[in-house]
Amino acid sequence: MSEQTDLILMELEEKMEKSVEAIVAEFQNIRTGRANPGILDSIFIKYYGVDTQLKQISSITVPEGNQLYIKPFDKSILKEVERAIGTSKIGLTPQNDGIGLRLIFPQLTEERRKELSKDVTKLSENGKVAIRNIRRDGNEQIKKLSLPEDLEFSTLDEIQKLTDKYTEKMDEVSEKKIEEIMNI
Repeated sequence: MSEQTDLILMELEEKMEKSVEAIVAEFQNIRTGRANPGILDSIFIKYYGVDTQLKQISSITVPEGNQLYIKPFDKSILKEVERAIGTSKIGLTPQNDGIGLRLIFPQLTEERRKELSKDVTKLSENGKVAIRNIRRDGNEQIKKLSLPEDLEFSTLDEIQKLTDKYTEKMDEVSEKKIEEIMNI
């Protein structure tokens, strides 16, 4: 393989890896009935005039399997943290004890678990579409290079193998998330 094709393959693999990582990050926003501090990653608080991620200004612990305890390092922002969590899309109401906030994750109903599983499947399909689009772009790049026929064919084959690898990886992470959701 030529240096040019190697560069294209490396770039495609990097993009495909980022697609999988983006979907895994999206999965963290889906509640499973189990406490996961990652669900708070999208919450930001105005702290000294700057939007700051919640996990940077507080300690987040898991005292029990279905609870998170958020204790801001600065007690004066407790109300602001409570408001931010209450208005976020995680759909939980924090319980304020004057020192910190407790988030209790209710058990999911069977119907809700199935809905969440469908959401995971939909996100996974979107990720696979992104991977296939990356493959298409890579194939177009290779065809524009006017390579010898055998080199072009083997490079396109390598791109397909990368696509298969990352599509399979996407299936694995979605199956793992669905299993996590369906586990009572």
